[in-house]
Amino acid sequence: MTYLNLIDTQTRGRYDVTPLFNNYAAFTNLVDDLAQRFADVEIDRVAGIDALGFILGAAIAMKMQKGFIPIRKGGKLPARVERAEFVDYTKEHKALEIRLNAVTRGMKVLIVDEWIETGAQMKAAIELVERLGGVVVGVATINMDENNLTRALREKYNCQAIRRGE
Repeated sequence: MTYLNLIDTQTRGRYDVTPLFNNYAAFTNLVDDLAQRFADVEIDRVAGIDALGFILGAAIAMKMQKGFIPIRKGGKLPARVERAEFVDYTKEHKALEIRLNAVTRGMKVLIVDEWIETGAQMKAAIELVERLGGVVVGVATINMDENNLTRALREKYNCQAIRRGE
C-alpha cells in the first residue's frame, strides 16, 4: 500500500491522514482496498465516526452502494439521540451520539473510523449501533494499534485495518 506514505507522521500527537485524502488516486485505492475486505459480507449500511470517519465511511458507502449513518460527537445532532460516553486516547471524557431512528433492528452495519488507537471511541460507536438493535458486521480503518485495549475488538468483530500500529 504505497499510498500509506502520504500519511504525515511528522505531526504532534497523532498522524495526519488528510494528505492521503487529498490525493485522488491514493484515496480511491484506500477506499477500494477497505471495501474489498468486506466484499463477501452482507452489509445494509456503513456508519462513520465524526469527523474523519465521515470522509472515509461515506466514500466506502458510495463504493458499496449503501446508505451512510453518521455517528456524531456529543451535542451536535438536533434530534433525539442515543448517547454513549467514553474516555479516549487523550484521557478526555467524550461522547458519541446517533439518531434514534438511524438503525433498525437486525440492520447489518459496517463501522468506519480513520484511526483506532485505544478502541474506546470505536467501542462507543459499536455500543450505539447495538443498543438500537443493529448488528455490527465489521470495523474498517486505516490503522488499528496493536495493544491490549484493541485486542477485545479484534477478537469479537471482523476488524480490517490497512496497517497495524503499535
